[in-house]
Amino acid sequence: MNRIARRALNTCAVATDLAPITYRDVAGENPGAVGVSEDSVNAIWHSVERLYQTGTHPGIQLSVRHRGEQVLHRALGHAAGNGPKDDKNARQVRMTTDTPICYFSASKAVTALLIHILAEQGRINLLDPVSYYCPEFAQSGKRTITIHQILSHRGGIPAIPRETPIDVLWHKDEIWRLLCEAQPVEVDGAKVAYHAITGGYVLQRVLERVTGEPIETFLDDHIRKPMGMRWFTYGIDPAHVNDLALTYATGPTPRFPVSWVVNRALGGDINTVERVVNDPRFQEAVIPAGNLCGTAEEMGRFYQMMLNGGTWQGKRICDPMTVRRAIQQYGSLQIDRTMMIPMRFSAGLMLGGNPVGLWGQQSRHAFGHVGLINKLCWADSARDISVSLLNTGLPIVAHHLPALVRFVYTVCQEFPLIPESQRPLMAAESDGAQLRF
Repeated sequence: MNRIARRALNTCAVATDLAPITYRDVAGENPGAVGVSEDSVNAIWHSVERLYQTGTHPGIQLSVRHRGEQVLHRALGHAAGNGPKDDKNARQVRMTTDTPICYFSASKAVTALLIHILAEQGRINLLDPVSYYCPEFAQSGKRTITIHQILSHRGGIPAIPRETPIDVLWHKDEIWRLLCEAQPVEVDGAKVAYHAITGGYVLQRVLERVTGEPIETFLDDHIRKPMGMRWFTYGIDPAHVNDLALTYATGPTPRFPVSWVVNRALGGDINTVERVVNDPRFQEAVIPAGNLCGTAEEMGRFYQMMLNGGTWQGKRICDPMTVRRAIQQYGSLQIDRTMMIPMRFSAGLMLGGNPVGLWGQQSRHAFGHVGLINKLCWADSARDISVSLLNTGLPIVAHHLPALVRFVYTVCQEFPLIPESQRPLMAAESDGAQLRF
């Protein structure tokens, strides 16, 4: 891509030879153990290379598991130094499979499971109003809004109040005060409106009020440490801020109506978002809906645990019924009033669909979450796969979308639906029988 085209499309420099900027964890890939062919591995990786060649993602990480075995574990590009506006003499840091990346909204799936674990322990009931545990939340007509409504993006508070200073995001007491005072757009849970940031603060407050401990401690005790994660923390320790991959606003600047949707969902334009997410105050804060940090392998490990029915390497992380409750569809396919696209949600996750859905073709058994549109983390019990594609660009509507869609399509194509008798424990249909809470 020549310099003029790069400037017009706001992309990073793309090398002709990708081999020097490709990192492969050879010991961490074992496709032959589960009968995955080299051709399938190559097809998926080539789809990632095509995505990189759009210039919208300076760095990419990928982890793919099938039948519990990791078959792809690679990285491509740079963690820093190759953004669209970086100086050509800037120090470039290669992306590796161990580089921590902010998951952004893909964090929501992990936070949601923490709440489901809390319910499994009998310490909360998901159908209770938030105000039962946090009475101050009842202000301005929010007395009946339930925890389950917050989890499923039906809580009526999809955005922080307008004109709120962006640095309020890392002042949890102040943002809690604003959310308590906020007027809901509705309280009956009938309409879906994606809660990009707000829901995480509500769930955090409930968890911390009930347990008497920080949400990061609960995450450590119930997921991170039992599963042997190195990173996988809300924010990142100040000592490791420089290890975190930078995030870049790439692609053409969004115009109306896309810019309106971005501002409505995120509380600022895409350049403001870039500035905020690279601010050490954001990177070191605890923002449960949007700043869990880790690697593609760690998020893939998390989804593999869910496919296993709540177990990881012989350790019980949660009950199988807890996973089922977390992935069961809640409500019908609806136009999301924040993102203005049709969505299927469970109490915490984004669901696939037939004949095609967010997670590809024939993906009704798939569940996961995206992060700022481009990060794709999901599991599909009908294919027995867990997939985590992390990247460092923030293109919204740009020329990369066909390549991103092609990646999902290729994964589904190379891992066809398997016989029902051979599917993992979580192969029950997410839209199956109703579950008791």
